[in-house]
Amino acid sequence: MAQGRVTKRAVDALECRAGKDRIFLWDDALAGFGVAAFPTGRKVYVAQYRKDGRSRRVTIGEHGRLTPDEARSQAKVILGAVETGADPIAERRAAREVRTFGDVAEEFMRLHVTAKRKRRTGQTYEGLLRNHILPAIGGKRVVDVRRGDVARLHARLSDAPGAANRAVAVISAIWNWAARRDEVALADNPAKGIERYPEQAKERFLTSAELARLGDALRDAETIGLPWAVDEGGPRAKHLAKPDKRRVKLDPFAVAAIRLLLLTGARLREILDAKWSQVDLERGVIFLSDSKTGKKPIYLSAAAQAVLAALPRIEGNSYIIAGAKEGASRADLKKPWAAVKRAAGLEGVRLHDLRHSFASFGAGASLGLPIIGKLLGHSQAATTHRYAHLDADPLRRAVDTIGATISAAMEGKMGGDVVVLKKPHSGAK
Repeated sequence: MAQGRVTKRAVDALECRAGKDRIFLWDDALAGFGVAAFPTGRKVYVAQYRKDGRSRRVTIGEHGRLTPDEARSQAKVILGAVETGADPIAERRAAREVRTFGDVAEEFMRLHVTAKRKRRTGQTYEGLLRNHILPAIGGKRVVDVRRGDVARLHARLSDAPGAANRAVAVISAIWNWAARRDEVALADNPAKGIERYPEQAKERFLTSAELARLGDALRDAETIGLPWAVDEGGPRAKHLAKPDKRRVKLDPFAVAAIRLLLLTGARLREILDAKWSQVDLERGVIFLSDSKTGKKPIYLSAAAQAVLAALPRIEGNSYIIAGAKEGASRADLKKPWAAVKRAAGLEGVRLHDLRHSFASFGAGASLGLPIIGKLLGHSQAATTHRYAHLDADPLRRAVDTIGATISAAMEGKMGGDVVVLKKPHSGAK
C-alpha cells in the first residue's frame, strides 16, 4: 500500500504488479482519498471511511474522466458527509432502489385503476401512458421527474389539447397515488402548476333536415343497402361491380344500435353492453346494473320499443346488440356509422352527437333541464340526487315527446304527435 501525493504524474506512473488484483496509492494530504490501479490498466479514484466499526470504500470515478483535483474535491464532499453521520454507500444503494415512473405507473394501473375505475377509464389511461407519457418520462426515476419534463410533454401535444390535458391529469394522479404510499412527496407533484390548454366542447346537434337524411340512410341500409366508398381512379376500379350494384346491407343489429342511441340519448357502451335480461318492455325501461355513472335506467319511447321489438334474439347470446363472436356483444359501430353518415351527408358527425341531439330536442320542447338530465343519466351525483324525487311519469311523457319528434323527423315529416306536459299542481312535489 503506497502513500504519497495523488497527482496526475503519480497516477499515470502507478501500475499493478503481476500477481496482484489491484494496488492503491493513498493521498498523504487527505486521509481516505486514494486511487486503485488494476492489472487491466484501469485506474479508479476512491474514498474510504469507517462506519459503525466497518471500513467502507466508495468509487468516485475513473482516472481520465476525472482529474486528481476533481476527484479530491468529490472525496472531500463524501468524507465530510461521513463526519456528519451520513453513509454514502447506503445512500447510493437506496438511490438505485428508487423505481422508475414507468414502474410506478404499472403498479398504479394494476392496483388502483383496474380495481377502482371503470373499464373505459382504464383503457383511456393505458392509451395515454403507452402513446405519450411512458415514451417521454417512463424511464426516469420517479423522484427525478420534474415540472419541466411534464411541461415539455404537454407542449408537444399542443395540436391535441384534450390529450395533452388528460396526459397531465394522469401524471398527477399517478404521483398523488405514489405520495399516499410515501414513495414521493405530495408537494413535489410535477404536474402541479401546468396551465391546461383551453378545450372547446364538441357539441353537434342534428337539424330536422339532417335527421330526415339519417332516417333515409338507415332505411336504405336495411333494405337496398348503402353505396360503397370506391376510388374510381384505383388500379382495380374497372373490375368492380357497376355503380348501381355497389351496395351493401348493414348488420341489422348495427342499424338498431344507431337508432337506439338517437332515440334514448344513451352512451355507446350503454347500448352495446345492454342485455335482454335488463329490458322491461312493460315499464318501457332498460335497467343498467352499471354505467359510467353507476346504476341507470334507460327510458324507452314507443319508437325505441319498436326498434327492440323488431330485433331477433340470438340463441346463446344475451346481448341486445349481438356481435359476430358467439355470445358476445358488438365491439363498436365505427364501420357502419362511417357508411351511414357518408350516405346521409353527415361527415364530421360523431356517434356521441346523437346523444347531444336527443338532449337538444328535449330542451327545444321545453321539457326542462332536470328532466333531460335525468334521462341522460347526469354525471354529477349531487345533481342526480337532487332530482331523485322525480317519478317516472314526467320522464315517460318526456321520452315519448322526444321519441315522437325524432321519429317524425326521420320520416321526413315536419313534426310528430307531441305529448303536452301538464303543469304540476301548486302543491305537487
